[in-house]
Amino acid sequence: MKNVTRNPILRLTALPMVMLATAAPANAQGDASHGIPDMISPVELSDVEIPPLTSPLNPDEIAFSAQMVEYDGSGDIVIAFGDVQMVREGARLHADRVSWDRRTGAVEATGNVAIRTPQGETAYADTATLTDTLRDGMVENLLIVLENGGRLAARQGARVDTVSTLENAAYTPYRARGYDGEPREPSWRITAARIVHDPATNRIRYSNARFELFGVTVMALPAFSHPDGTAGGASGFLVPDLRLSRTNGLEVGIPYYVQIAPNRDLTITPRFYTEVLPSISATYRNLAAEGAFQIGGMITYGTRRDLDPVLGFTSSGNKDVRGYIEANGRFQFTPYWSVSGSGRLTTDDTFLRRYDISRDDRLRSTVAVERVGIESYFSLAGWAVQDLRLTSDSGQQPLAIPVLDYRMRMRENLIGGTIKLQANTLGVVRTAGQDTQRAFASAEWNLSRITSLGQQVTLTALLRGDAYHSDENADTATDFYRGEDGWQFRGIGAISADIAWPFVGEFMGGVQRFTPRVQFVATPPLSNLEVPNEDSRSIELETANVFSLNRFPGYDRFEDGARMTYGAEYALDLPRFSLRSSLAQSYRLSREPALFPAGTGLASRFSDFVGRTEIRYGRFLALTHRFRVDKDNLELRRNEVDFTVGSRTTYAQIGYLRLNRDITFNVEDLRDREELRSSARVAVGNYWSVFGSAVIDLTSQREDPLSMADGFEPVRTRLGFGYEDEGLEFGFTWRRDYDDTGDARRGNTFLLRFALTNLGR
Repeated sequence: MKNVTRNPILRLTALPMVMLATAAPANAQGDASHGIPDMISPVELSDVEIPPLTSPLNPDEIAFSAQMVEYDGSGDIVIAFGDVQMVREGARLHADRVSWDRRTGAVEATGNVAIRTPQGETAYADTATLTDTLRDGMVENLLIVLENGGRLAARQGARVDTVSTLENAAYTPYRARGYDGEPREPSWRITAARIVHDPATNRIRYSNARFELFGVTVMALPAFSHPDGTAGGASGFLVPDLRLSRTNGLEVGIPYYVQIAPNRDLTITPRFYTEVLPSISATYRNLAAEGAFQIGGMITYGTRRDLDPVLGFTSSGNKDVRGYIEANGRFQFTPYWSVSGSGRLTTDDTFLRRYDISRDDRLRSTVAVERVGIESYFSLAGWAVQDLRLTSDSGQQPLAIPVLDYRMRMRENLIGGTIKLQANTLGVVRTAGQDTQRAFASAEWNLSRITSLGQQVTLTALLRGDAYHSDENADTATDFYRGEDGWQFRGIGAISADIAWPFVGEFMGGVQRFTPRVQFVATPPLSNLEVPNEDSRSIELETANVFSLNRFPGYDRFEDGARMTYGAEYALDLPRFSLRSSLAQSYRLSREPALFPAGTGLASRFSDFVGRTEIRYGRFLALTHRFRVDKDNLELRRNEVDFTVGSRTTYAQIGYLRLNRDITFNVEDLRDREELRSSARVAVGNYWSVFGSAVIDLTSQREDPLSMADGFEPVRTRLGFGYEDEGLEFGFTWRRDYDDTGDARRGNTFLLRFALTNLGR
């Protein structure tokens, strides 16, 4: 006797058992009679097509839905048809038909079977025979999709106590169909006579396996295992690093990954060379609820070649420990308070270049405690610099501690404007140089209004009081940076009026805007040269600061006198096209000598012209041109171009910089130079690409007497090719360095990289 029920939702209480429910149906592909199966392409169904079920609270209870349910009372068999879903304790099952024998506990699912575990693993099959726990059973033509996207396919599989054993199976990270919906062959896969996946250990183990790359068997793997990608991976060896260079010879790095905890790991990499002694590097990472930090470094034993400003380098002949350490991190303890820091330190000037870690010639370390509020900001910081340049003097390197900065924006308006208060202190110490301490407090008032004619008027007033103390001032080589010994005090007052008048109209189906602008600034004469200059040395007139209240960077120098700055900006916005261009110049109303060094564009009463132009066409083209033109002869004193054209996969980039400022060579960071940078990448098909780049020093000794270039000196060139798809990345790069710096010699370097998605740990 059979009772037929068409109620779409039915809830049953039965013998102790576990329920699996749907994630998505699948279509089986390939011949199930023999061999390794093809990948099954799952078909995702929406929640409208299959409404999700809630897992029952009672562990002995199963919730399921179906288009039709039959019950055979004589055999105590429940049969469900049409989009059958079953849920129990977070596990889900979907199939076209499910038959459950309540007497034997056997459950058979057929047609587009999909089983999802509470851990996120999904199995797709044609048919499945399960026990009354629904965790154990046999499955035909099986596809298991792991949490990290990896796929296991087999003709037959069994699960016992959550451990899946697959016969004649394959593993790959690829989908059976590409993003275009067409079938695709995986670039690589691992086939095996047997594959065992144990979620308890998070590992996949293979017996009698083979690694296939582009359909070719590359190597045999009699016994092999790797993590399944859950719980952040597991300990094991990573893909080796291979490179060949003139300096170190053949280099082989064998990284080993150690998972200490789900939120902590350590990677240790021994490196072996044919030309120098081995080295070892390590990186430790820690992720906590409040933030994260990592510490890395490298150590070896070898001969140091210390840099010498005259000879270029001298070999001490003494072998010593060489190494490098770096760290960075940030912790957000409350919505307002945070601590951040970063540090980099090396044993000698050329270690980073010698072992191809970095080309940086200055390493900065900093730590800061910050509070960011709605109306205030507080920072207590410190920083240090290790200078690796040829002409550096270690005794002159500054250590800034403490650096305190507090800013507050008052809620109450004064005469309609806002008030900002600031207090700042700085202490700079050197082992063999000038020591400086500075403190100041300031108040700034700003009022911005738009007139009835559309002009935007901004009024600003600033009051500031400074206190300085310095000693050993004679140790500073540049005399106008020194200031006077002992205590020095300075008061600063400045007012400004800034008027911008935008005119907006339609043009060629878009919008254009022309904005003339004029600014007046007045500051009483200041005793700038009596106080030390620690943070206002690198002066560059550009559109970003030409309208600033103080055009010096930092706080130690403040531009005095009266001046007028004028200019205009033009903007055009069309569909997929935009243009921005600006031009400005200033005129000193006072006749006192300018504080700016000659060649900065600000030494005379009339400044040089500065401008900037930006052109963009969709995401295909971007051009930025920055320039400074000499007011007397219209010669370009700064000419900088950045140009990019192409798509995300095929593009070309060109950068050109020429600084022709004619500044005295002993002024810090203001030397003339000329440089050309270029890079390009060309996509070949969907996955291949060819790339290259070059950096060329165009500086001559006429422009910079300290330059070693002859007017066309390549610095670094690079050329290579690569392949990248969703599961495989490999490439080959040739690089040539043209500089000899200490024991980092010029020559060729060859780098081979190879990475497999979801594999290598």
